[in-house]
Amino acid sequence: MNNNNRRTVLIVDDTPDNITLLSTLLKDKYNTKVATSGTTALQIVASSKVDLILLDIMMPDVDGIETCRRLKADPASAAIPVVFLTAKSQKEDEALGLSVGAADFLRKPVNPDQLFSRVAAHLK
Repeated sequence: MNNNNRRTVLIVDDTPDNITLLSTLLKDKYNTKVATSGTTALQIVASSKVDLILLDIMMPDVDGIETCRRLKADPASAAIPVVFLTAKSQKEDEALGLSVGAADFLRKPVNPDQLFSRVAAHLK
């Protein structure tokens, strides 16, 4: 498949190693864009086509929860699935994430098989 027909996944994480890992895992199947902050993620979504967002919850500046709230409040980005990346495992965190519009959660460290199946499922 040529790159123009590929779906685009936006990876948002303030840790460069996490971005590198996720980009490396996804680059063979998807176009990837990266952002190291919620603010940058919102700018990318506003200016280009994104099919799915992998979003870290704990970030300085605008955290993942607030970023997701803003994405879901904007009709232009409300339909983009957001999968939270988190090291947190408390049920409250998951409930909060779902309440602001997240489609799913992936725990860190990310399991590649889970990553591929969740991304594929939410892009269907």
